[in-house]
Parts: sequence; structure tokens; C-alpha cells
Amino acid sequence: MAASLRAALCMALVLSAGAHAWGTEGHQVVATLAEKMLTPVARAEVNRLLAMEPGATLVTVSTWADEHRSPQTAAWHYVNFPRNDCNYNAERDCPDGRCVVDAIKREAEILGSNAPDEKRLSALKYLVHFVGDVHQPLHAGYLDDKGGNTYQLQAFMRGSNLHAVWDTGLIKYLGKDVETLAASLPITRPNAQWTPVQAAEESCRIVSTPGFYPGRLVDGAYIEQFTPVMENRLAVAGTRLAELLNKNLK
Repeated sequence: MAASLRAALCMALVLSAGAHAWGTEGHQVVATLAEKMLTPVARAEVNRLLAMEPGATLVTVSTWADEHRSPQTAAWHYVNFPRNDCNYNAERDCPDGRCVVDAIKREAEILGSNAPDEKRLSALKYLVHFVGDVHQPLHAGYLDDKGGNTYQLQAFMRGSNLHAVWDTGLIKYLGKDVETLAASLPITRPNAQWTPVQAAEESCRIVSTPGFYPGRLVDGAYIEQFTPVMENRLAVAGTRLAELLNKNLK
């Protein structure tokens, strides 16, 4: 397929994808990576919980939180920072705990508790998704442009916005299926050093990188510069999701 045609098809998909972090493919990549790094104990408990929904896997439930998004849960998918200040302030940035940082903390506590299995399964599905969300840079972006949603530009020969470019555009432009993309990403051993606050601040600092806002055109230079950044965030999210599940499913 010619590069120009592929780009046009990619952006057509992007425009229909909405503002869901990483889109379907990105969340499935994160879940695929995490699944490979689960301990035997954590894997057994994940499988036991998922068996409550026959046929469900960590990959298939990775988009459940988007599919069941409501006015009450919408704010759990992101955190907004003031421009040029990526230092998390819970009172300012997460009022009443309504942001992705506190959502991860709450659901992790439920998953690791003695709560009924139905609640623990729900927590598992939320965590698989929210850990991906917090590693998408624009889900911890600036409040004044709603994480790039109102920043209009031209990308892949179509009108779009910066948030959509990062949700799906850069991933779809690679032209790889989920398994191929996951296999191409670096995998490191999970560790217990990360926190949701750290992940959110990392994402915000990426948004603050010179050139992250590309004027009004996403060109080849932008794609070449930031595709490796996108791939790294997917890899880190998968590794950290595995660590979180391993820690809470002992």
C-alpha cells in the first residue's frame, strides 16, 4: 500500500476513534505485554477472576473502562496539569479524588483486598485500562486545552487534534497488529519503584518537551521524533501494569 494511502486510511480511523487513551490497539498492547510478565500466582488469580466472564482475557477487558464510561467515571481516565507545572498537587489536580492517579490507587486497593470477587474483577478491568491511560502523555496534559483535545491541526492529510494523534494516529501509522507491535517493544523486569503520581508527572513532562506541540502540522519529522516516545510509554505501561498486578495478587 502506498504511504500516502496508508496515511489517509490511518487518519480516517483516528477520526472515528474518539478521545480514548491509546485507542483499542494501544490498550491491547499494554495488556499483552503485562500478561507475559505475570508471576504464576498472579496469573492464576487473574484467570480465576476473568473466568467469571467466560472467554474474557486480560487483552479483551483492556478497553472495558472506555466501553462503560459514564459521567461519574469519565474523570477517572486522566489528570490535568496547569501549563508549565508538572508537579502533582492532589487538591488542585485531583479534586475529590476524581482523576486517574487516585483511580489507580483505589482500584489497586480493592484488587488486593478481601472484597467480593465481583468488585475485584471490576477493579482488575479498571486497572488494566487506567495504567495505560496514565502513560499516554496527553492523559496527563494541560488543563487549558483539555489534554490536546482542543488543539486543532493537520495530521496524516486530514484535520484532527493532538490528542487523537497520540491516542491512535502514531500507533496506526506503524501498520502493525497488536501482537507484532507488542513483540517489537523492549520488555524490562517489573519493579516496585513506580507510583501513579510518578507516571502522571512523567507524561506531563513529555507534553512539555520542546516540539511536542507541532505547530499546526504533524509532519514526517514529528512522527520520526515522537514514535519512539510513544513506543516507550506503551512498554513502560505494560511493565508497570504487570508489577501492580503481581504486587496485589500475591
